[in-house]
Amino acid sequence: MLIALLTDIHGNREAFSAVLAHARSLNVDRLVLLGDYVGYGADPAWVVDTVRTLVAEGAIALLGNHDAAIDGTDEDMNPIAQEAIRWTRGQLGMEQRAFLADLPLVHEEGDILYVHANGYAPRSWNYITDTLEAARHFSRVEAHITFCGHVHVPMLYHMSTTAKVGSFSPVSDNEIPLLPTRTWLAVIGAVGQPRDGVPAANYAVFDTARQCLRYFRVPYDNMEAARKVREAGLPEKLAQRLEEGR
Repeated sequence: MLIALLTDIHGNREAFSAVLAHARSLNVDRLVLLGDYVGYGADPAWVVDTVRTLVAEGAIALLGNHDAAIDGTDEDMNPIAQEAIRWTRGQLGMEQRAFLADLPLVHEEGDILYVHANGYAPRSWNYITDTLEAARHFSRVEAHITFCGHVHVPMLYHMSTTAKVGSFSPVSDNEIPLLPTRTWLAVIGAVGQPRDGVPAANYAVFDTARQCLRYFRVPYDNMEAARKVREAGLPEKLAQRLEEGR
């Protein structure tokens, strides 16, 4: 089975559309969406409605911190994120907000864990940005493979049988075998707001039969997405991020 892993769409219709088209061209069998469908981007309603349709067709969708903030608190967010969330609240109807509020924090299938931020305390929204944080995850989570988002930068962490933790930045379109002798934590880069200096949308595909992971970069009309952010009156920094990928 080929599982497409998408995260941090952040109201970016252009990026989401391009990634979905790319995934379908690979004939993926399933979509797993790791959260943060709203915030930052100019098309939150369209994105949420698309996610709702995908879930009705069999996709898995999880809760992200920006999704939780729609009917929760945004006090722990920076001022730009707060402004985007407060604007987004006015763009969503009751059914869309209820859909986000009902999303689960985690999804487990066998020895695989799917989550937005981390596996040891999903609602803490703690970021995994280095091997120290990855080691904390590995020490508290039993899953052999964990897929998460939240960081907006693709990274792959692994732990050996001697508890040594390592990491590397994945290269796009290269197959990475997730060896059974190691435990894995795959941080999937953002669809809708990459922050690694590459504007192209990021997602990954996991081959369950071959236990191989492939990260992809998908070019999209990021200038149009940035234009719509400006037109909506959202902070200029959010448009610049789409243009620069950081």
